[in-house]
Amino acid sequence: MPAKDDCNQLLNAALPFAEQMLREHGEFLPFGAQMLPDGEIVSVAVDDGEDHSRSRNLIDTLQAAFKAGAADGDFVATALVYDVRVVPPGASEKTDAIALNLDHRANYSVTVFFPYALNDGEPEIGDAFASGGDYSIFPSPSPLHA
Repeated sequence: MPAKDDCNQLLNAALPFAEQMLREHGEFLPFGAQMLPDGEIVSVAVDDGEDHSRSRNLIDTLQAAFKAGAADGDFVATALVYDVRVVPPGASEKTDAIALNLDHRANYSVTVFFPYALNDGEPEIGDAFASGGDYSIFPSPSPLHA
């Protein structure tokens, strides 16, 4: 499926930066990546002018920019990357995870989670798991996600 392949390319481009930020700073602020119509992948970050940015504000700003660009046809896929606490399948307690909201104009949306723990400053990434996305970036032709 081309949409899934494009999103996997975005994931593979964005995940190493999140890991690098964890390694260097023990955390990371939300950021994104976009796939342009020619297949080029561009990293995206926003600055809300705050010294201690709240992640929700940055996520909202990135989502708004992604929606506007999607409506204009500026890109074919987006990745929104942020730090969360989730309960992985088979677990009973929350753990830290890198979350990637991946959206494609071909009516594809998924969120992939990479649980992690920091061990002496080195991120140890656990088994990834995914859930359905919210189809919030690209206008959907399907009435199921309108």
